[in-house]
Amino acid sequence: MPAYPWFASLPQFNERIWREAVKAHDEFISKLGEFPAAIISTRPIQRGKKRLNQAFFWDEGRYYPVRCKYYLPEEEGFYEVTWFHKGTKDFHTVKIRDAVVGILICSELMFNEWARLYGKQGAHIVAVPRATFAVDRWLIALKMAAIVSGAFVLSSNRTGGSFSGHGWIISPEGEVIAVTSRDEPFVTVSINLKEAELAKQTYPRYIQE
Repeated sequence: MPAYPWFASLPQFNERIWREAVKAHDEFISKLGEFPAAIISTRPIQRGKKRLNQAFFWDEGRYYPVRCKYYLPEEEGFYEVTWFHKGTKDFHTVKIRDAVVGILICSELMFNEWARLYGKQGAHIVAVPRATFAVDRWLIALKMAAIVSGAFVLSSNRTGGSFSGHGWIISPEGEVIAVTSRDEPFVTVSINLKEAELAKQTYPRYIQE
């Protein structure tokens, strides 16, 4: 949710703040046409009476909703049960240009069965937009997501306040390819999608259920 301060740090729901956050993301998305690349992110949406954290991608002037966050924490700094309703347990891949992509929204990364499922669906990339404080446990989880899926794992993070801004690109074998931080918030890396396809044939991805 890049277009508004992290409102889920507040322990009490506030309708005004919610509406401001939704509006800010509407305005943010209206400007994405200025970027030539495909973009993957999340945003707050109102669907009837439900408030949801929706993953989306933007490509060639069009907005594509993907799925809404299912696993919601409720603790200091992350009162997401207070602010959001749970999405459906619908973990499906999407095609973004030449890549098959699965999206795990922040805490969903901690449930490794879904990264494995994305691998079984042929994912080249697992994208993990995050708002997290700690570094070590998230890097471990990202590496495991890559290992069990045989996919490249791309993860961005918020910056400012307690957010470190640490993001990573992980190879299908769990190796760190690139890192972002507050000092280096942007990185470009070329990846070979064929590498993810070949990884599906190796340990532990080839093991049958």
